[in-house]
Amino acid sequence: MSAHLRSVLRRRAWPLATLLLVLGACSAPPPAKPPVPTVTTQTISSGRLDLEQQLAGRTVPHMVSEVRPQVGGIIRQRLFVEGQEVKAGQVLYEIDPATYQAAYDNARAQLAQAEAAVSSARPRAERYRQLVAAKLISRQDGDDADATLAQDEAAVVAARAAVRSAQINLDYTRVTAPIAGRIGTSTYTPGALVAAGQDSALTTIQQLDPIYVDVTQTSAQLLALRKQLDSGALKALDGKAQVRIVLEDGSTYAHVGSLEFVGTSVDPGTGNVILRAVVPNPDGLLLPGTYVRAVLPMAVDESAILVPQSAVGRNNKGEATVLLVAAGDKVEQRIIQVGDAIKDQWVVNSGLKAGDRLIVAGGSKVSPGQVVKAGTADAAASAAAVAANGKPD
Repeated sequence: MSAHLRSVLRRRAWPLATLLLVLGACSAPPPAKPPVPTVTTQTISSGRLDLEQQLAGRTVPHMVSEVRPQVGGIIRQRLFVEGQEVKAGQVLYEIDPATYQAAYDNARAQLAQAEAAVSSARPRAERYRQLVAAKLISRQDGDDADATLAQDEAAVVAARAAVRSAQINLDYTRVTAPIAGRIGTSTYTPGALVAAGQDSALTTIQQLDPIYVDVTQTSAQLLALRKQLDSGALKALDGKAQVRIVLEDGSTYAHVGSLEFVGTSVDPGTGNVILRAVVPNPDGLLLPGTYVRAVLPMAVDESAILVPQSAVGRNNKGEATVLLVAAGDKVEQRIIQVGDAIKDQWVVNSGLKAGDRLIVAGGSKVSPGQVVKAGTADAAASAAAVAANGKPD
């Protein structure tokens, strides 16, 4: 075929190919619509919830006594085992009593002398009174005899006081426990020299059953607590609010305490008030200085609504928001008010009602106004969480 003929055929074939392409495009099916996104919803329900408040605090001994010597001397013996329970009045240390025993014996001898002098002066004064009455001696002699008797009787009183003082000092050589409780380590050993009223304590005794738990609360929270007590919504133990203790490992302490003391003033720097609870500690599990959380029951909400924390977001203003499936299966964004956190859920104060369909999964793939296909999660999850009365973390 000649080159001219091939050129002609190419020029005539190009419009035909173009026409076939256009006709093919017109006959192609339209693109498929994107699938309707699927979300998982949970139907909101309400139920009874015991509202509680957790306050951080530390344990404090019920009583603390620092044992110090009342007399000076050399420690002869230590009569206790460190870390053990001691009773009030139990002898803890013995100080060398030799000098105090000698002082006591001397005081008793002086008392005996004074009593002997009185025994001699009393009959003499009586005889002088009779002689003065008979005018056989002068009145001055009689007055002198009476004065001598009075002086001797005063000497007896002073000698008895000296004996008591010497007895007290002798008793102080046996250092006793002023209170019952758990005794700490001894800072002095036998052979050490101690002095009366020294600054350093020989040892310390702490009474740990019961034990105090000191916590702080804002003045606004305290006002709400008092209102609950006055209204009777807060259950009381012997007229006092009950307190549960949560330990450092998250477990609940076996014994329930009671709120005993409320501070008399508000700290102007923090706005807090100190509360003190008394908690039984028969097993000695709680030690002074332990970090705990005190749980105070506040009230009962008969129509509480709980939602998963994962289903709650925040808008640009910081407001809590949730996504709902509204009428026509359209996504709706709603602003809510949340309160306390209970485990992995929020308590909703306002913005939701029973029957609303809350999006709990797939919400990140949809936007407000979009039509979705709603799958149902455990419909009773919210009600079960409320009925379980979960405790705040």
